[in-house]
Amino acid sequence: MKKTYKIDVDCANCANKMEEAARKTAGVKDATVNFMTLKMSVEFEEGHEPKTVMEQVRKNCKRVEDDCEVYL
Repeated sequence: MKKTYKIDVDCANCANKMEEAARKTAGVKDATVNFMTLKMSVEFEEGHEPKTVMEQVRKNCKRVEDDCEVYL
């Protein structure tokens, strides 16, 4: 399953950090952050609940870039 989320981030470098943090999250098969459109696309591994995984993605992104936001 693949879903797209609105994000708020200040720069392209920060967006790259968010993408890397999202990709390293358990339950995420792939993640792409587009700084120009301020969107994050996440493909989930089978058997994982997107809402639960995205809560962890948000926490991981906040760790690397504390002023970013992922709107669930």
